[in-house]
Amino acid sequence: MDAGSQTVESQRQAGKPTAAPAERIASIDLMRGIVMVIMAIDHVRDYFNPFAEPTDLSKASAGLFLTRWITHFCAPTFVFLAGTSAFLYARNSGATRGQLQRFLLTRGLWLVLLELSWISFCWRFDFNGLNLQVIWALGWSMVCLAGLLFLPRPLLLGVGAALVLGHNLFDRWHFQDFAVHGEAWGWLWALLHETHFATLGSGYQVLLLYPLVPWIGVMALGYGFGALLQLPRPRREHWMRVLGLGAIALFLLLRLGNLYGEPQAWSDNPRGPLFTALNVLNVSKYPPSLHYLLMTLGPVLLLLPLLERWRGGLARRITVFGRVPFFFYLLHLPLIHLGALIAALLVYGVSPQLIGPSSPPPGYEPSLLRVYLVWALVLLILYPMCRRYADYKARHKEQWWLSYL
Repeated sequence: MDAGSQTVESQRQAGKPTAAPAERIASIDLMRGIVMVIMAIDHVRDYFNPFAEPTDLSKASAGLFLTRWITHFCAPTFVFLAGTSAFLYARNSGATRGQLQRFLLTRGLWLVLLELSWISFCWRFDFNGLNLQVIWALGWSMVCLAGLLFLPRPLLLGVGAALVLGHNLFDRWHFQDFAVHGEAWGWLWALLHETHFATLGSGYQVLLLYPLVPWIGVMALGYGFGALLQLPRPRREHWMRVLGLGAIALFLLLRLGNLYGEPQAWSDNPRGPLFTALNVLNVSKYPPSLHYLLMTLGPVLLLLPLLERWRGGLARRITVFGRVPFFFYLLHLPLIHLGALIAALLVYGVSPQLIGPSSPPPGYEPSLLRVYLVWALVLLILYPMCRRYADYKARHKEQWWLSYL
């Protein structure tokens, strides 16, 4: 009897719902691997190669802008596929709704705890503040998805769509509008809808980059997307193309017309047609505007059917990262930050935090080539560790704690 049959048999004997062994959808792991690999580019750029603002198209080069722009795909894909993975987890394990809710609740709170501790420390290498970013949003979105599972699936999808499509209606209100009634009300608004940075008592800093409302909607839609993956491959790929093209078409309609869904209108750039085109792509990530989410998730949906057919050594290696994305995330931050610290001290004799466009040390020049070389080195270092851990997870599926890392 194979492992899948043993799982189903043990569930039957325990009186739990059973699930027939399901086909593993290779494109999901491969897509997760791609976004994790791309994500590392941006974090290497943050630490090894500070530039002026890469999205300031009055100054940034096209290469720098596109290096930043390609990483926009990471957070939406990661959150969307986390919702999809929750659906597939229930399908493949035979978990009841209550079991799935408990898993989402405990895993979500675990992610929040790690963001408040290990991950914030790795971003800063001190205990003088918090950086509340994608893992923060991911964790609370899981907690909220656990609650949304009480709803019928069509209504759950409706709530997800309403949060994604409608959250820009509230762009007119800001932290200060609520803080006049008390600082706590301002922070509540920021937690839900607006990025915020504050220095509290004794210089303690809180950087909140990922307001929750749109990300909860993205995860809910990802969960609904999981049902589509149960269709036979030709039908599911057809619907992926329809949804992907529809999202891109809606993005172009809203963006080119400077219509609803993006606080930052585009306009002609005096640097020429190329930078005008880049202005169209220059949308808001903090918080993610509707334009941002359509621009990123549309191409991802189009790419998934193509990834089903991608085979070969490179695809296998990238899939390794996609099988253990959170493990990769927890390792890559301290590796990049520590590497930047050592390099800056050896080359310039200063902390990497002191290397920037406003105060570069003598001899410092920003270089995209350096970014990509260090990025490749980071991947080479992390690949063997991720491969061993992925193999360990595959051999020890019965160990519950592996689902949390």
